[in-house]
Amino acid sequence: MAPTFNAIGTAVADMAATLDFYRRLGLDFPAGAETQPHVETELPGGIRLMFDTFDTIRSFDPDFTPPTGDGMSLAFLCSGPDEVDRVYADLVAAGHPGAKAPWDADWGQRYAVVEDPDGNGVDLFAPLNPAG
Repeated sequence: MAPTFNAIGTAVADMAATLDFYRRLGLDFPAGAETQPHVETELPGGIRLMFDTFDTIRSFDPDFTPPTGDGMSLAFLCSGPDEVDRVYADLVAAGHPGAKAPWDADWGQRYAVVEDPDGNGVDLFAPLNPAG
């Protein structure tokens, strides 16, 4: 039997800032998780998204060096082009860097990129002409 893909994990500098960011994108985390060294949530389809603080990783890997941006990229499907614009504006207004303002991409999607608290790109997208 082959291994089963089950989770995406990343290191975070500030758990509270990370959870605030991803809660704004609709992910659910337990109350009080901001103070935990490891936090995870189950995504649709059963895949888990996991966050570990730098200190947690250093507890089992003392040579750990934190990544600087471009460590991963997650993409969030929005309900339509207007939601791409709204979510991007909300995240930027909350102080998160906008890496690429919303635009109509050649491949038929409204697209934008914002950075999470650790500098990872988070894509927001929706079809320009949803099938009806």
